Amino acid sequence: MSIIIENPELNKLNPKKRTPKEFLQKYFLHGQQLTDEQEIHFVSSNAESFDAILMQKYRKIFAFLIPFVVAQFAWWCTALRYDYLSLYETHWQLPVTMIGGAIVAGMTAEGGGAVAFPVMTFILHLTPKCARDFSLMIQSVGMSLALFVIIFMRIQIEWRAITYSLMGALPGVVFGFHMIDGLFDAPEKKMLFVSIWAAFAISLYILNREKKRTTVPVIQFFCLWKAVALMGTGFIGGIFTSFAGSGVDIATFSVITLLFKVNEKTATPTTVVIMALLSQFSVFWRGVVTADIDLEALNYLRVTVPVAVSFAPFGAFLGSHFHRLTLAWLVCILEFVAYFGFLCTFPPWPLLIASVAILFAGFIFFSFLSRAGKRLTEDELGIIDPHAIVPCKTDDAIIVCK
Repeated sequence: MSIIIENPELNKLNPKKRTPKEFLQKYFLHGQQLTDEQEIHFVSSNAESFDAILMQKYRKIFAFLIPFVVAQFAWWCTALRYDYLSLYETHWQLPVTMIGGAIVAGMTAEGGGAVAFPVMTFILHLTPKCARDFSLMIQSVGMSLALFVIIFMRIQIEWRAITYSLMGALPGVVFGFHMIDGLFDAPEKKMLFVSIWAAFAISLYILNREKKRTTVPVIQFFCLWKAVALMGTGFIGGIFTSFAGSGVDIATFSVITLLFKVNEKTATPTTVVIMALLSQFSVFWRGVVTADIDLEALNYLRVTVPVAVSFAPFGAFLGSHFHRLTLAWLVCILEFVAYFGFLCTFPPWPLLIASVAILFAGFIFFSFLSRAGKRLTEDELGIIDPHAIVPCKTDDAIIVCK
């Protein structure tokens, strides 16, 4: 069982200021966190067959090219058959937006809807329903390909968090579609979106302000109450997803990092898998069960797919190499921009007061969650004195094995 303890005292061992190269290597070339099985290559190192050597040497290239080629081929065949190319003249805005949105979807704990929803509602002035449906559809494509990259490269994920969160999220999103979505008008949905996501940024701030933090690669000492907690988190996240297009990803990320102290390098790809699978189910529910997909959202999807299938797998690959602080700051900047855009619309005072109340409640809740997680970790793993441990790295973390 690996435990990572953030220890700034180790920085004193190397007081020299980092060079630009060292800064780049630390925060942008930190390296992937892979499953234990990946310690052994896909095939034996003694294998001499051409395909085995090729897969060993170029697995990262294959991880990106396989979903890219398959999805692009399928889209171009469909686009030429049904003349999707003519839609670019009037629907070019979303393909441009989703260059960044797809990278964010594959790289962080947020879906592509975190970029698409505010752009569609605040800038393009489309309805929240259109933005929600588009977010779900584009995530069901782009994040599913990012899921392939994660599985193919055997990047570390927490399967129990995926399983139990989805057990709660599936009924949660259905309940939200039929019971919650109709309770809010368009301005209220916009306010809820930016406020909930800003509260998520607060959780990241709380998470990373701890100077000495114990993290684990997967949830330790898994038991019934933890499964129930994940299902409850998934249910609430599913409700968020029903009117905003995403939400279960950030809800699950917050709980497993703050309460269960799972490292962000594991939590981020885990939430990508959760959001990809829930988006697939949500599109099925909206398109087949209720037959209520917004037609304008469908047109935007038709022109955005080639962008999403290119950049979402790239985002998953890129994010797996970034330092956890880099990923956290990217999300915080994104949420700050979205909330600033909301303020620029000069919302009425009732909505503004409600938004501030949500932020305050989020800060209180996530602070409580962080303290509860710290106590839980101390109880389960024992209180470890990092000063008594000889570091095995010259980085700002030490790894302890129990």
